Amino acid sequence: MRPLVTLVARALARMVAMLWLIASVTFLAIRALPGNPVDVWMQEMQGTGLTGDQARDQAARLLKIDVDESLVSQYVGYMRNLLRGDLGDSIILSPGTPVMEMLGVRLAWTLFSVSPALIVGFLIGLYLGSRAAYRRGTWLDRLITNGSALTDSMPPVLIGILLVFYVGVVWELVPIQSLRGAYSSGVQPGFTLDFALSALAHVIMPSMVYVLASVGGWTLMMRGSALGVLKDDYVAQARARGLSERTIRVSFVQRNARLPLVTGFAISMGFVVSGSVLVEEIFVYPGVGQLLADALALRDYTVMQGVVLATTVTVLIATAIADTLYGWLDPRTRTEYE
Repeated sequence: MRPLVTLVARALARMVAMLWLIASVTFLAIRALPGNPVDVWMQEMQGTGLTGDQARDQAARLLKIDVDESLVSQYVGYMRNLLRGDLGDSIILSPGTPVMEMLGVRLAWTLFSVSPALIVGFLIGLYLGSRAAYRRGTWLDRLITNGSALTDSMPPVLIGILLVFYVGVVWELVPIQSLRGAYSSGVQPGFTLDFALSALAHVIMPSMVYVLASVGGWTLMMRGSALGVLKDDYVAQARARGLSERTIRVSFVQRNARLPLVTGFAISMGFVVSGSVLVEEIFVYPGVGQLLADALALRDYTVMQGVVLATTVTVLIATAIADTLYGWLDPRTRTEYE
């Protein structure tokens, strides 16, 4: 019991240290970017005939930013707010709106579009990888392997553009122009059938991109892992005992081959929070990825910091869940702490 308590305490201490490190690096990196919120706002105001100094002063007043505040003072204030669980208010995207509130709204749409797609891509990858390993050297293996390598090598943004072009423009299978956003204009959000159908219609294309972008990698990893397991002695012993190939495949090969993939899958779920910036931009989907892209363009420091910190927290939580799942799936790792 005592080693387990020590392990949990060390894990929590490591998480806190990682959060502090990521928050500090993010704070400094964002302020090292060329331009700041006042510069962006000044460019808008200088078109009204104001001088540079007048535009700078007016922008600073409107955005409530002290342009002369030292970096150390900003950092201390940022860390003080973080300890209170306050991510601050948006500076320029939606002035005065709490970043936590903005994240909550956008996160719901990102989770709706990315999470099911990642799970579907993972499960399809496990199945195809296992089939390819069992049919090694056959036409099916070559078809699955080459197809997986092709999709794995393509960036999600390219898959999104190809889907829009062929599915929406060339084949006209979906009305791509009307699928911008999370739901159709004129539909009121709520627990109604119209809203549910509209939201599902709008999420199909982004979700297809996430499935196609992830399934190739999972397939190749599962195939490699399954090929390694098939060479293990206990598989040969199971065959010698006369067990059926289905039992060997399900109970021995698939179960052990998927273990190394669990951690990677959990970490990928952690990155759900950040979504896919470019994919959400292509489909004008109002998720966290599009929020980050807008914040980067306008140098909204607090929103950028909030998105990065939220992503870090979810990745750390996902990693902890992966460790727990790994222990549950592989009893050999539990004996050390029992």
